[in-house]
Amino acid sequence: MYTLQIEHSITDFDTWKAAFDRDPVGRAASGVLTHRIGRPVGEPHYIVVELDFAHLAQAERLLMNLRTKVWRSPANAPALAGTPTTRIIETQ
Repeated sequence: MYTLQIEHSITDFDTWKAAFDRDPVGRAASGVLTHRIGRPVGEPHYIVVELDFAHLAQAERLLMNLRTKVWRSPANAPALAGTPTTRIIETQ
């Protein structure tokens, strides 16, 4: 299994979560099996998202779509503050 980890600052959690729930990249159709959203203790304006995939190519494709279709669009990412940090890990 592969996990796409995404971390970034946000301006407002409720605004960010509403945009995440609208799902502008179609997570299920992109192969996301499960997802987790976390917020570091004491950092209300920072989020960590983990998206799980069966195949590496699915994670890479979704990351490219996030970079080109979501994070560049204020309408799709209204609470994004700064550039997300990402990595794809293989879970053992």
